[in-house]
Amino acid sequence: MDESLDALEELIEVVAKLRSPDGGCPWDLAQTPESLIPYVIEEAYEVVAAIQGGDESEVKEELGDLLLQVVLQAQIAGESGGFNLQDVAKGISQKLIRRHPHVFGDVAVSGVDEVRQNWEAIKAQEKGEVSEKHQFSAKLDRYSRTLPPLIAAMKISQKAADIGFEWENIDGVWAKFHEELGEFQQAVAEETPERQQAELGDLLFAVMQLARWHNIDPSAALQGTNQRFVQRLQKMEAVIDRPLADYSLDEIESLWQQAKAQLAKEQ
Repeated sequence: MDESLDALEELIEVVAKLRSPDGGCPWDLAQTPESLIPYVIEEAYEVVAAIQGGDESEVKEELGDLLLQVVLQAQIAGESGGFNLQDVAKGISQKLIRRHPHVFGDVAVSGVDEVRQNWEAIKAQEKGEVSEKHQFSAKLDRYSRTLPPLIAAMKISQKAADIGFEWENIDGVWAKFHEELGEFQQAVAEETPERQQAELGDLLFAVMQLARWHNIDPSAALQGTNQRFVQRLQKMEAVIDRPLADYSLDEIESLWQQAKAQLAKEQ
């Protein structure tokens, strides 16, 4: 424990030096909480990718990069008289204690589902969402504002289904998908960019419903597609003798099909 605290203290001191007006780093000094937002998101996703890759050394490195973002945010806030890293650590410790009364109190639970229910109930009370009338919409609003869109869509649709706002069977979900597809096609052909965007959003939300009904993780599905697309391009570039941009569309399509077939054989 002492070594962990020493290492964390060293990191805090390093970040403070980087942010020091006296000999600090110009780039670090130029940063604000807002300018660091892309790095927070990027580092979080890189942690996920490292975990999925199963390389412990990479996970360790990426977790360090993410921790740096936490320390940087706390350092910047502390410089203006706001919170510091100690406040952050105390806050999450107290939250964990409050939301685990079955561990730190005398509440009895029967299993994971009841733990989750207690967590959500305590969270709602902390957020001031004690009104039964508004509690549900406030919860979904948090998801829409704070989570990546794909994850938020799945969360919102699942919570809605939990209270009975759901189709009777998968046929209804497919019908909704085709309805939204038709409306998007019409919007693209006849309506404003704003309506086109709105209808595309509705179509994507319908796709999320199909994913939920079939127990498919849409984020993982799209990530897999992205990876396969890049892998096929890598196979194509391995056999060509000039940049892809110099090939005709028919030639690119032929190379694409060859790469696709080759990858299928390797799997």
